[in-house]
Amino acid sequence: MISRYLFLGVCLLLFNCKNKDYQPVTITDVFKVPLSYAEGFEITHHENFSTLTINSPWPNAEKTYRYALVHKNMLPKITLNNDEFDGIITIPVKKIVVTSTTHIPALELLGVEKSLVGFPGTDYISSEKTRFRVDKGKVRELGKNEGINTEVLLEIQPEVVIGFGIDGNNKTFETIKKSGIPVIYNGDWIEHSPLAKAEWIKFFGVLFNKRQKADSIFNTIEKNYLEAKSIALDAKSKPSVLSGAMHKDIWYLPNGTSTEAEILKDANVNYLWADTKGNGSLSLNFEVVFDKAKNADIWINPSYYTSYEALESANQHYTKFDAYKSKSIYTFANTTGSTGGVLYYELGIARPDLVLKDIIKICHPDLLADYKPYFYKPLH
Repeated sequence: MISRYLFLGVCLLLFNCKNKDYQPVTITDVFKVPLSYAEGFEITHHENFSTLTINSPWPNAEKTYRYALVHKNMLPKITLNNDEFDGIITIPVKKIVVTSTTHIPALELLGVEKSLVGFPGTDYISSEKTRFRVDKGKVRELGKNEGINTEVLLEIQPEVVIGFGIDGNNKTFETIKKSGIPVIYNGDWIEHSPLAKAEWIKFFGVLFNKRQKADSIFNTIEKNYLEAKSIALDAKSKPSVLSGAMHKDIWYLPNGTSTEAEILKDANVNYLWADTKGNGSLSLNFEVVFDKAKNADIWINPSYYTSYEALESANQHYTKFDAYKSKSIYTFANTTGSTGGVLYYELGIARPDLVLKDIIKICHPDLLADYKPYFYKPLH
């Protein structure tokens, strides 16, 4: 469809060159959408179209990506230079493919989930609303993210594919782009704060011409988050917290500058590795973790383990932690969709306010007396 409109634009250009009233499109900034936290993307409105710029598609990216977003009513009236953009997209988007479950909540919050026509790994989808559409055959299975079934994708003809990458070397995405379907990289996952990640709903808002609705949704999430953070300051104590578990011979924990650690800080708890810095997770051996956290009050996110029995079977040394003995271990792995997808992995980025409230409820139960945790549950 996009290529058809580009062809129409070329025809109009040739026609208008004979018309003394023809004026080429001048890219002049009219309004830049204000972003409070996110740094990985920019939205700028021009006189007849908008640009979406992705500054950080993956860690340490050297290339930025720039897309022109043209409202369907403006397509016959303007001509853009295709070489100036990584894609030209008609808005509002009517058919979309996303490649991470973290993208799905934005579609649902904006009320455009029916635009989703394909997804790689549909079993990972937890949302009841989107699972219903998957089960009805409205969302096609596209295989694996690193090897999307391009035959099926070309059959369903989305107007745009929302991808993510760790280094930009995705041959499948290059094939998709060569077929004329734009691929936009979503870098929400590399933002440095919970609210920055959540603000990427504005990225989806501009694609669906729902900027005001996206702003309103984010403002509500921000308000809820900051109110919960303020409530946590009333806590009379700061329980010590351990996170993670062993994978093979390594214990992986969030570093002190991670978004996970920031949520723990905002919940007013004593995360035992809060003073560490760096990118990615901390990788420690068991002895180091046990020495520091054997007396921790609370243990969260013990990998994929959902019961005390499973934890003990994996490593009997886990039973030596005080949090194990006092049955003070909590996980989000027990909250899943009908096909086993973990809801936290899907919704947690979009709703950090709920994650924060969950942690506050666990660590300071008296502060949110009527709140029921959304993601976290005690181990069985």
